[in-house]
Amino acid sequence: MIYTVTFNPAIDYVVRADSIKLGCVNRAVSEEMYFGGKGINVSAVLAELNVKSKALGFTAGFTGEAIEKGVRDMGIDADFVHLPNGNSRINIKLKATEETEINGQGPYISEAALSELFAKLEKISFGDTLILAGSIPNSLPSDIYEKILERLSGRGIRFIADATEKLLLNMLKYRPFLIKPNNFELGDFFGAEIITDDDTIKYALELQKMGAQNVLVSMAEKGALLLDDNEHIHRCGVCKGELKNSVGAGDSMLAGFIAGIECGDYGYALKLGTACGGATAFSNGLAKRSLIDELMKQL
Repeated sequence: MIYTVTFNPAIDYVVRADSIKLGCVNRAVSEEMYFGGKGINVSAVLAELNVKSKALGFTAGFTGEAIEKGVRDMGIDADFVHLPNGNSRINIKLKATEETEINGQGPYISEAALSELFAKLEKISFGDTLILAGSIPNSLPSDIYEKILERLSGRGIRFIADATEKLLLNMLKYRPFLIKPNNFELGDFFGAEIITDDDTIKYALELQKMGAQNVLVSMAEKGALLLDDNEHIHRCGVCKGELKNSVGAGDSMLAGFIAGIECGDYGYALKLGTACGGATAFSNGLAKRSLIDELMKQL
């Protein structure tokens, strides 16, 4: 089984307008709502690829109820911890001549609620995959990902980490199966500028020395590069299409790669990940199977 953890899920409220002027009343052209968070996004795209997963995390209040219903409607099996106070986040995405985002803070997560999550994590066993993705709420310790990996380490569980800066680097000692920085994050890790493939490979190798088994680097319009656990390099370009949405594209790439790796072929996994990322980027919401299949033909 594949498990995803989303500490701070949200309703993404997307508002489209011709223009936005601060201090004035603005009229929307259209509005949409999506239910997500990085782990939930991964589970949603896995469901599109007919790969089962279980979504873990925290929900609260009426927004949490809406998120849980939305997740179920996407065909995702979820087992959230219900918080007694507060409400799950609403993130506002303003799309006009420029994109502006206002992300909510989210509810307080108590020690008791965290213990409930750990009880659910204890059910993960040998051969399962655990995906830790996204930021950590202020109410949780900054090393919570490390504590999870420390607790589950040595059980034959495949760890996948998609996080930024120290959050990711501190997890490398637990030898995650896969990490997925983008080229800017990769440069930030080492205080370097990533320009060429040689730069990418050089610093991906450094991450492997620090513990990562496979390093998948997304590079926007330059495509993606994978350094696998045999130090083989796989390269994939981008799909062609009209960019409509950047939210969830990286999560979709991760989902596609995970689904593809079940076939045991890193090259295929990289292509499927690229197609899934492109399908989200070319859609108003997350990737759908029909567009994923169409984009696979380009690769």
